[in-house]
Amino acid sequence: MDYNRRDFLKVTGTGVLGLSLLQLGIDIQPVQAYAVALKIAETREVVTICPFCAVSCHIIANVRGGKLISTEGDPEYPINEGALCAKGAALLSMTTNDDRLKKPMYRAPGGSRWEEKSWEWTLEQIATRVKKVRDKDLILKNDKGQTVNRLESMFFIGTSHADNEECAVAHQMARGLGIVHIDHQART
Repeated sequence: MDYNRRDFLKVTGTGVLGLSLLQLGIDIQPVQAYAVALKIAETREVVTICPFCAVSCHIIANVRGGKLISTEGDPEYPINEGALCAKGAALLSMTTNDDRLKKPMYRAPGGSRWEEKSWEWTLEQIATRVKKVRDKDLILKNDKGQTVNRLESMFFIGTSHADNEECAVAHQMARGLGIVHIDHQART
C-alpha cells in the first residue's frame, strides 16, 4: 500500500488525537449514542425506498408529528449497505428546505425580473406554447410517404428530482407529442 506525505500526516494526527483522548479517560461512545438518540427521540421509524433511480436503495426515515425529521441509508439493505448517492443523501433537504421554490416563477422574454405565477397560469402557458410549436412543426410523413408523426423542433429533458414513475409518465408524454430528442440528466 502506498502512502503519500498527506496520508501519513492524517493517519498520524488521528492516531495521536485518539491516544490522547484515551489517556485522558474520555470515552466518546456514550456521547455519540446520546446525540443519535436526541435526533430521533419520539419519532416513528419508517423504512422507505429512495425514488431517484432503479437501484431503489432503502432509506430509514424518522417522522415526528407527521413531519419528516431525518433520513439515512439502511445499513441492513444488501444493495447499498447504508450508503446513499448525493441525491438520496439530500432527500431530507429537498423535501423540507424553507428556501425551496413552492410556486412557479416566470421571467418574461427579455425581462430581468422574476414574478410569481399561479399553477393554472403556468400550465396554460406551457400547453399553449407546446401546441403552437407542435401544430407548426409536426412531420406527419417522411420522404417515402410513411407515417412518422415526428416533432424535431422540440427537445425534452428529464430531471434527477423526479422519481422513476414521474420519469416514465414524462417520457410517454414526450413520445405521445412526437418528440424524438429526449434526454435525462440524472447522472450520479
